[in-house]
Amino acid sequence: MTSLSDLKHKQILVLGAGITGLSCARYLSALDLCFAVNDSRVNPFTSNYNEQEFSKDFPTASLHLGKWHQELIAKADIILISPGINSELDEIKLHINTHCQVMGDVELFCQLNQERIKPIDILALTGSNGKSTVVSLLAYLAKCLGVKAQLGGNIGQPVLDIFTDEIVNTHTSTNNDLPEFLILELSSFQLETLTSMQAIATSVLNVSDDHLDRHQTMENYIKIKQSIYHQGKVAIINRDDAATNTPNPSQATISIGSDDPAENEFGVTVENNKAYLAFGTQNLIALEELPLAGMHNALNYLTALAFGYCAGWSLTKLVDNLAGFTGLAHRCQRIKTQDRITWINDSKATNIGATLAAINGLAQTLTSEGNTKPRLILIAGGDGKGADFTPLSAPFSQYVSQVITLGKDGDSIANIVVNQANVSKVKSLHEAVQVAKAHAQAGDVVLLSPACASLDMFKSFVDRGEQFMAAVTLLTEESL
Repeated sequence: MTSLSDLKHKQILVLGAGITGLSCARYLSALDLCFAVNDSRVNPFTSNYNEQEFSKDFPTASLHLGKWHQELIAKADIILISPGINSELDEIKLHINTHCQVMGDVELFCQLNQERIKPIDILALTGSNGKSTVVSLLAYLAKCLGVKAQLGGNIGQPVLDIFTDEIVNTHTSTNNDLPEFLILELSSFQLETLTSMQAIATSVLNVSDDHLDRHQTMENYIKIKQSIYHQGKVAIINRDDAATNTPNPSQATISIGSDDPAENEFGVTVENNKAYLAFGTQNLIALEELPLAGMHNALNYLTALAFGYCAGWSLTKLVDNLAGFTGLAHRCQRIKTQDRITWINDSKATNIGATLAAINGLAQTLTSEGNTKPRLILIAGGDGKGADFTPLSAPFSQYVSQVITLGKDGDSIANIVVNQANVSKVKSLHEAVQVAKAHAQAGDVVLLSPACASLDMFKSFVDRGEQFMAAVTLLTEESL
């Protein structure tokens, strides 16, 4: 366990000079500690930041770029490693000494948090898909209920900035009210270095094939995800996904699912052909009253309610405020057009599970009008990160009328389509929108849900989504 006093007189190395690394640097600098920052990239900074700015901001730090610095790694007592860096790389792993503590920023935060007279309460979520939607919804609900909560981890403010702000504000006599709750979205990369979190409730939302280029096997990936349960009092599990079960059978649990819930469970009930979110025998709110469509979003709503319930928040007030949350950009986001085609930007779907959730969730909305049933046209492809795309074959056959593929692994996706007449291969996102526009009729749905990472063609999934929306807007306005 690391305390503030332990940080003094230690050789501290920050690996990575991105968002997380600079957050670590801000915290260490606020404590007037000497440390080094190392990044294998020659230029890890954004366009408006450089080495001169770094030296000005962190006068007690040394900066080493262009390679992993083996001597610094070997001498370090504490290594703060950014989640995007794989500590198993030979250039790093082979040089870490036996007494060195290797941890991420979230682990350091949790260790320091336990030292406090009144620790910040933590609610923590991981999963393959939907994490950001759930934690953002939970933060929104906290604000509606007058609870001071902060988003952190893989979204929102880097967690160490909370303590950095406290130190700076103490020096300047500025009022600094710490949050009552920290709502953490945690990736598998962050969980690799996290062991000391003591959360009120934790959850694995779902598990699907992702990041196997780093974690190698699904068994290892699931084990890393489930490690979150060892660090919380109550485990919120998903009855629809056995991989979300806690490995500790004696741990207190509460479950969510798409079926009828038992007592003290959350689920979905159907009365008079209308589906409701429910808690035990109590119907809470009709799904049709909520802005986020699809069963995957129903499970997202239920998970947020379960977290709030575990935190002791009023379930009635939580439900009363659900409909005010309209979701996040690039996550099954509708694009406003005048062509009577529903265009949906789901660029955040960077793995197979996310695309499966989008297809299955939206398929339930494709209700027939008269003798005509709307069709679903899918645009997919990018960097598959070593994933096996065959799980997409069945929903493609059942729900998707046309698959448009692009990017590094576009051909791999195209090859699993049973009827190759329903495949179009393109070289750009703009061309994909043109082909979709040519196939689509009024009432149809065109879904960008790539099932792949974006970096083979775009700066990020955000860039991909923005380019998609721009192309849709341009082509649909030209056709009016």
